[in-house]
Amino acid sequence: MMSYADLEREIDRGARPELLRDWVLAVLDDVAGGRRPLLAVRHPLGFTCLPVNRSGPDGICVHAWPAEPPAVQPTTSTMHSHSWDLLSHVLHGQVRNELIEVTEAPADPAWRVYEVHSRGDVDEMVATDRLVTAATAAVETHSAGNSYALRAGGFHTSEVDLGKPAVTVALGRTTPGLSDLSLGAVDGRSHRTHRERCDAAETARMAREIAQLLARG
Repeated sequence: MMSYADLEREIDRGARPELLRDWVLAVLDDVAGGRRPLLAVRHPLGFTCLPVNRSGPDGICVHAWPAEPPAVQPTTSTMHSHSWDLLSHVLHGQVRNELIEVTEAPADPAWRVYEVHSRGDVDEMVATDRLVTAATAAVETHSAGNSYALRAGGFHTSEVDLGKPAVTVALGRTTPGLSDLSLGAVDGRSHRTHRERCDAAETARMAREIAQLLARG
């Protein structure tokens, strides 16, 4: 079993992508065989998360975007920022990150900032007093074999093209004092949303399907 530090080192080096791929395949085999007791979560932003290790401030997940992702209809928007630094390696397909520049604009806002407080499968979306505008600062596309990092607090979107599935291994390191954020309607209110957690059989099926994608290269 590779630790967070092991995976971080291999992603930073970029010299042995096959090692990352083989490790993820071994994890998926354990999930499919019921030897690793985790349940997949359908994220409201359109991908499936397999939480390999989420027991502390450092998290390890496998993220998979299906070829035909469900229509994403978040209650706020797809523009968000993490309370943790993300280091991700693309194992299959392509992931497109749009980096968003957010500017304070209390007099003429386009968006309100919402804090996201996650407790289990419930996300509490808390409307703040912060009013802003948002503009695309850069668009980055990362293909299989490439890695990318997103700093904590940086607004962005992450998407794949329709019909082109993608798989990543994602590392997250919590930054104390920060909250997960999302941009939503200026006149919106605080509310709650629920993430869909899969059962063991569905999780095993997803693990097998992701492994088949990786096996095809």
